Amino acid sequence: MKKQTTLLALTTVLLLGSIPVSQADGGGFFSFFSLERKKEVAPMTDATYNKECGACHFPYQAGLLPEGSWRKLLDAKALSDHFGENAELDDQTRSHILQLLVANSADKSSYKRSKKVMGSLEAGATPLRVTEVSYIKHKHEKVPEKLIKQPKVKSLSYCDKCHMEADKGNFDDDTVVIPEHGNWSW
Repeated sequence: MKKQTTLLALTTVLLLGSIPVSQADGGGFFSFFSLERKKEVAPMTDATYNKECGACHFPYQAGLLPEGSWRKLLDAKALSDHFGENAELDDQTRSHILQLLVANSADKSSYKRSKKVMGSLEAGATPLRVTEVSYIKHKHEKVPEKLIKQPKVKSLSYCDKCHMEADKGNFDDDTVVIPEHGNWSW
C-alpha cells in the first residue's frame, strides 16, 4: 500500500510539474485549473500601445505573431520605414511597447488561436505581417478576392473591418460581418 501511495504522489508531482504555464497572459500555476476559456488571442488593453500603433492601423494583438517578429518590427531603424511610413517612437515608448508585445507574443501565449499561429509557422520564422502567417492565410482562403479588395475593407490587414470583435481579441467565425456581404459562414 505504501508503494502505491508513493507512486501516486510521484506521478502527481510529475504531471503537475509538466503543465505549461504562461505568466504573460495572467497565468500562474492555478490558471491551468481556471474555467475561463482562452480560445482566441489576448486582447491588447495597453493605452500607450493602442494610441501609438492604433493611430495608423489596427492595433494587432501580440498573440498573432511570435517574439522574433515583434523584435524586428519594433527595431528603432525598422520603425523609421515601417511599411513605407515613419513610425519612429521615443526610446521609452518603443521599449514599453516592445516589452508588452514580447511578453504576450504568440510563442508565449496560452491562448488557443496563438498556439495555432505558432503551429503554422516554420521553426524560427519571423513574419513581418500578420497576413503572412500560414494559419491566417488558410483561414481566409475561401473569402473571394472581391470582398477583400472592396473599398470598405481594402485588404486582410484591416482585421476590424470584418471581425466585429477584433479589438477584444475575438476572431471567431460567428463574429465576422463582411461589408457589402453580411455574415460569413465558412
